[in-house]
Amino acid sequence: MTDVTVPLTSRKDWSSDQEVRWCPGCGDYSILAAVQFLMPELDVARENTVFVSGIGCAARFPYYMNTYGMHSIHGRAPAIATGLKLARPELDVWVVGGDGDMLSIGGNHLIHALRRNVNIKILMFNNQIYGLTKGQYSPTSEMGKVTKSTPFGSIDHPFNPISLAIGAEATFVARTHDMDRHHMMETFRRAHEHKGAAFVEIYQNCNVFNNGAFEAITAKDSRDDMLIPLEHGKPIRFGSDLKKGVMLGSDGKLHLVDVAEVGEDNILVHDERNDRGLGFMLSRLSSGPHEPTPVGVFRAVDYPEYAEEMGRQIAVAQEQRGPGDLEALLHSGATWTVN
Repeated sequence: MTDVTVPLTSRKDWSSDQEVRWCPGCGDYSILAAVQFLMPELDVARENTVFVSGIGCAARFPYYMNTYGMHSIHGRAPAIATGLKLARPELDVWVVGGDGDMLSIGGNHLIHALRRNVNIKILMFNNQIYGLTKGQYSPTSEMGKVTKSTPFGSIDHPFNPISLAIGAEATFVARTHDMDRHHMMETFRRAHEHKGAAFVEIYQNCNVFNNGAFEAITAKDSRDDMLIPLEHGKPIRFGSDLKKGVMLGSDGKLHLVDVAEVGEDNILVHDERNDRGLGFMLSRLSSGPHEPTPVGVFRAVDYPEYAEEMGRQIAVAQEQRGPGDLEALLHSGATWTVN
């Protein structure tokens, strides 16, 4: 960013004057609040912050942030954010979208933004349904899902967003949920601190078209036994009394075990910097949000960042080919003459 001292701000400073218009009880409200509470703590300026969205309920997000923002094209938010970050690398660029927007029409843009390691922060609201268009099944809806577009039940095998992101070589991959503001804020903070593409899946309830999709694991009375916290360098244990854990078996697979039965020394220690597939294995630990499910940072590794590498290439090209002004060329008009 810049060397200018960033003034102190509050949530109010980051909240726009627009009326927030989501369905009452929507999980988007809690995600918005988590971001607005977090931004003053990041030591960033509003005028250097941009939120880019696609189409859908989640895509209204930029209207509610008192920053620069763009409500862009369906599925194309990662591509537009990539262009912005390359042109203005000093900006903090966030991308917001839903599971339908990012994984259906926008799937290709998402995976390429991740594999290129563009320094953008992608927040994907996953409610396993299309909300804005009134309840059709989405790329994350479970098989057998009965909706207006699948009256006999969906026969599509759903995406696992975490597996997809890791498979695309995303350098930061995490999951959180809309029922825990503190966990969301810390996860978003980690994403912001990461230099490179950061992907965060947020389990988000759509109380109108898919109410209770994640209740089995996020409800307050079941959360301790159903959410598996991932903390770097710590044994992966869960349960209200931490009596359960994750073990890597002799068969090369991860298993949920009772700690007392296998011994503490056999409980897997989480390593988010492991680049040999541990994060992917953890992403496959549950088959859906009705079994014990990992949350937290799955993967955080360091790779060259795309905009920085492109900047180096431009500098080399200008040095080798003599004087030139790329910015002046790009702003010179619709056409130019090549000698």
